[in-house]
Amino acid sequence: MTAHERHWGATLPRQSATFDQHTLAEIRRAAATGIYDIRGGGAKRKVPHFDDLLFLGASMSRYPLEGYRERCDTSVTLGTRFAKKPIKLDIPITIAGMSFGALSAQAKEALGRGASIAGTSTTTGDGGMTPEERGQSKTLVYQYLPSRYGMNLDDLRKADAIEIVIGQGAKPGGGGMLLGQKISDRVAEMRSLPKGIDQRSACRHPDWTGADDLEIKILELRELTGWEKPIYLKVGASRPQYDVALAVKAGADVVVLDGMQGGTAATQDVFIEHVGIPILSAIRPAVKALQDLNMHRKVQLIVSGGIRNGADVAKAMALGADAVAIGTAAMVALGDNDPHFEAEYQKLGSTAGAYDDWHEGRDPAGITTQDPELSSRLDPVAAGRRLANYLKVMALEAQTIARACGKSSLHNLEPEDLVALTIEASAMAQVPLAGTTWIPGSSF
Repeated sequence: MTAHERHWGATLPRQSATFDQHTLAEIRRAAATGIYDIRGGGAKRKVPHFDDLLFLGASMSRYPLEGYRERCDTSVTLGTRFAKKPIKLDIPITIAGMSFGALSAQAKEALGRGASIAGTSTTTGDGGMTPEERGQSKTLVYQYLPSRYGMNLDDLRKADAIEIVIGQGAKPGGGGMLLGQKISDRVAEMRSLPKGIDQRSACRHPDWTGADDLEIKILELRELTGWEKPIYLKVGASRPQYDVALAVKAGADVVVLDGMQGGTAATQDVFIEHVGIPILSAIRPAVKALQDLNMHRKVQLIVSGGIRNGADVAKAMALGADAVAIGTAAMVALGDNDPHFEAEYQKLGSTAGAYDDWHEGRDPAGITTQDPELSSRLDPVAAGRRLANYLKVMALEAQTIARACGKSSLHNLEPEDLVALTIEASAMAQVPLAGTTWIPGSSF
């Protein structure tokens, strides 16, 4: 047989779609170490998302608003159900809970500075409130988690709202994790933990087991704060229709719904990739629960998990949300995964844009670390300005889309303004497939 004949008879090597290179590498890593992989961030698999939706801009059958000359309101008020002092924000884009411990003190301060400049709120996360964060945050939400780490009644009363965390989108049903290398002297003191010892948070609250007990807990927190502060309830997206209905029953002012694209400081990779549902599939069932109880817009809905730009904001609000929350995107605005540090990411076995070993505390950008030398690299003033700029652009983008749809407020956007590019997105968002009136599997 000639070389030419051998070439035509050869079969090229073919990579398995099931056992791809990442899967093979993970099998080898698990076989070598005997432990599961831990990382930060959110799901990296591709799932139906806001990119699968498009807006129907105004033309003949709709009347658009003119550029920047006609007003398009972006403000939102949260906590109108029971709180004496609901929160009033200039934009419907809030900063999600990220703890001091997971993030450096400089990063927490920068989040507060950026949110305040932009006229929105930031959130403490697990482990308590730092003076820098409270001092630089015009509007600060205090998270109340199963761990109770850093829980301080005086700090709770200093907050502008309280967020009871049932779960996160990255790990609904799972507890928190902060490994020993990030338990510095200050973190240990705030959390009443030994320095350098891994911290594992409980997956559920120790003092209630259901909606009836939660109602008592919410009343307790209202009494502690004189019924002034809005009470949020944060849930990871799994069974949104039932969970939102129970949150309303328990007396929440605001429900925060976090999809699987939402980030986390550290948890098992298998959890991040295989538990929970995309935020696109969670919004409409959540809105239906509120509508069924005649509570839509009375109990505000904040959605999070993969919000990246003003188009995502506008689409979430068109589907029925009152506001959104960002975490990963806010960190990127501060400087996370900046190509400026590419050489250092390479030394850590990663690359800018893919670095997710936040639990190790070796972040070159100084954001997800407690190392004094690394954290000092982040200037909270400059980082805060970057975050404020980013939030401003997101709001302007959302306004631009709303005006194109003829809306004088972001809250006037509605499902009728949207179509879907894929059958999956159409079914999840309950909007027609583009060019048709068909919504597959419609049940509401």
